Amino acid sequence: MTGGQRILHAMIRVLDLEKSLDFYCADMGMTLLRRKDFPEGKFTLAFLGFGNEKDHTVLELTHNWERTEPYEIGDGFGHIALGVRNIYDFCAALEKKGIEIPRKPGPMKHGSTILAFVRDPDGYMIEFIER
Repeated sequence: MTGGQRILHAMIRVLDLEKSLDFYCADMGMTLLRRKDFPEGKFTLAFLGFGNEKDHTVLELTHNWERTEPYEIGDGFGHIALGVRNIYDFCAALEKKGIEIPRKPGPMKHGSTILAFVRDPDGYMIEFIER
């Protein structure tokens, strides 16, 4: 089926919206595209991306206002992948900001793709793939 389908967004739940917005926008280079509070439901949705939603897949952050405990990520979720230029410089800049890089940049096992992994403020894995 190729009738114009595409992935619109992926959603993750975050405990501290401002901390997550800072991570994804200031550290990862995304732009906050839109944000809306839903007082009746006591939650906020924030959509972030590297381009507008008409042309790009975006990330939806859901913040439930009354949540006080971290979310369990579970073992079914893997990671979010971001294409980056010069992965070594990108990761070095993140480390200077105090962001831990549990999997330093380098070739993947059994392959030649250069990748690295970090964790966002909620513990979600973010993979960088050098493009």
